[in-house]
Amino acid sequence: MSDALQKNYDQSLYAAHNRLFFRLFQVGNTLDRKCSNELGISPVHWAVLGALSRPHVTSGMSFSDLTEYLGVSRQNLDAVLKRLERDGLVQRIIDEHDRRAKNVAMTSDGFQAWDKLQDNFFNFYGQALNKISFDDVVTLIHLLNKVNDGLKNIQLENASSDH
Repeated sequence: MSDALQKNYDQSLYAAHNRLFFRLFQVGNTLDRKCSNELGISPVHWAVLGALSRPHVTSGMSFSDLTEYLGVSRQNLDAVLKRLERDGLVQRIIDEHDRRAKNVAMTSDGFQAWDKLQDNFFNFYGQALNKISFDDVVTLIHLLNKVNDGLKNIQLENASSDH
C-alpha cells in the first residue's frame, strides 16, 4: 500500500473509531437520562441490583467481586452502595469465611423493588431495541464484549507523561 493510501486508510479508520466511541458516549448519556426519567433509577443502581439478583449470588457477593463484575471503582461502588443501603435495598454483611471481609447482598425490600421493576425493564428494553433483530442484538453483545476486552487491555506507553 502506498504511503498516500495508507494515510487515507488510517484517517478513515481513525474517523470510524472516533465516531464509534462518540456513539458509545452518547448511548451511555441517553441511557443515564432515560433510566432516571422513565424508571426512576440510575443505570448504576440498576446494574448493582441486577448483579445481586442473580440466583447464584442471592446470599451476596464480595465487594471486590462486585466491583470486578460491574467494572467500576471501589470508590464509585461504595457511594452507590451507601445510597442503596440508605434506601434499604442492599446490606453489607460479614463474610462467614473471612470475618474481615464484607459481602454485599440484596435485602428482601431490594428483591421486592427489583421484582416490581421487571415489567418496566422489559418495556424499556423492548422500546430501546425495537428496530434491532434478535440476531443483531446477540451480535451487538458479542461485539461490545470485544470492545470491552480491548478497553481493558489498553496500556498507552506515554500515558503518565501526557498528564
